[in-house]
Amino acid sequence: MLRPQFRPLAAGVSAFCQSSLRLAALRGYATQVYSSPDSDASTALSGAGSQADYEPVKMRTYKPRTPGLRHLKRPINDHLWKGRPYLPLTFPKKGHGKGGRNNQGVITVRHRGGGHKRRIRTVDFERWAPGPHLVERIEYDPGRSAHIALLTQKANGKKSYIVAAEGMRAGDVVHSYRQGIPKDLLDSMGGVIDPGVLASKTAWRGNCLPMHMIPVGTNVFNVGSQAKGGAVFCRSAGTYATVISKEEETREDGSKVVTGRFVVVRLQSGEIRRVSKDACATIGVASNVMHHYRQLGKAGRKRWLNIRPTVRGLAMNAFEHPHGGGRGKSKGNRIPTSPWGTPSKGGFKTRRKSNINKWVVTPRVRNMGKRRDKKTA
Repeated sequence: MLRPQFRPLAAGVSAFCQSSLRLAALRGYATQVYSSPDSDASTALSGAGSQADYEPVKMRTYKPRTPGLRHLKRPINDHLWKGRPYLPLTFPKKGHGKGGRNNQGVITVRHRGGGHKRRIRTVDFERWAPGPHLVERIEYDPGRSAHIALLTQKANGKKSYIVAAEGMRAGDVVHSYRQGIPKDLLDSMGGVIDPGVLASKTAWRGNCLPMHMIPVGTNVFNVGSQAKGGAVFCRSAGTYATVISKEEETREDGSKVVTGRFVVVRLQSGEIRRVSKDACATIGVASNVMHHYRQLGKAGRKRWLNIRPTVRGLAMNAFEHPHGGGRGKSKGNRIPTSPWGTPSKGGFKTRRKSNINKWVVTPRVRNMGKRRDKKTA
C-alpha cells in the first residue's frame, strides 16, 4: 500500500487548505505544495491588501515512482468537468495544420507536430446573446491555457462556450450587456441611469459589458478593440487588463456621461492603449492563474502537447543554419543570429519607424536584449 506523503505547510495557510491536504492524502502518491505567490497573480485575485491577505500558490506534486513524476508539478483544478466536451460545439483538428504548415504545405511555425488527438472547442468571444446564462460546468480546453465554461441560455436553452473567469463555478449565472441595458434593470433604477447603481448590478465576475459601462480601476479580460468585434486581448490563463480612464463629463444633476469615443486600458505588459468605448470586456481575471507555475516533468509530455524538440543552430549543418558546419564546436566567428540571418541578441530592431500603432498611448518597456529583474518589473 502506498503511504501518503506529507510536507510542512507554509506560514499563513488557512484551515480550509489543511483540510484539502488531508483529502489529497487519499491519492496516496500526490501532495499539495504551498509556496509564496507571484505578485501580479495575487494582486489580481485579492485586490489591494497586505501580503498576509494573498492566497498561497497551490500545486500538486507526485511521489517519484517514475522519473517522469519526479519533477511533475500541476495546478490543483479538482473542479473541472471529468467527461467529454459538448460535441455540437466542437470539430476535429485534422490535416497538415497540426504540423505548423499553411494552406500550401509550407512550415510557417517550427517545432510543431504529433501530439494527442484534439477537438477544437468553438468559444464565443463576442457574447451578443443577452439575458441570464447558467454555467453548467467548467471544462479543460486542450487548445488554450485558460479554462472554458459551458453556458446555457435560460430563455431558449441554447448552449455556448466562453473563457471562464477565475473563481467561476457550476451553478453561477452570468449576463451580457453588449446590446444595452435591459428594461427591467432600467426600471429598477427609476428610469434614470445611475453609474454607481448600474456598476453594482452589472460589474460582476463573468459578466460581459461594453467598455463605457465598466468602472475605472476594474480588472477585465477578454478585451475587444472594436465596437462590433470580439475579444482580442487578455484571453490566456491568468491575464487581465485594467481600465485606466474614460472621457466623461459631469452633468448638472451629477450624473456622468461618456463623451469620448475611446476608453484607455493598461495591459499586463505595461502597454497603455485605447479601445472603442463599445468594445466588449469580461469582468474578472482569466481562469487557471497558476498555469505558469506548472512543470511538465518529462519530454514525452511536451510531445503530447504537439511540441517537437528544438535543436541548437551550432549542432546543424552549414546549409541549415548560419552557425552550422565547421570542424568541432565552432559557429564561424559570427554574432548570434536566427536561422534567417537576423541578429538575435543585443536588441536588434526590426520594426519600421513609420509603422506606428496609433492606438497605443504608452508602449511597453522593452529590454533591448537585457535580462529583466522580475522583482522590479
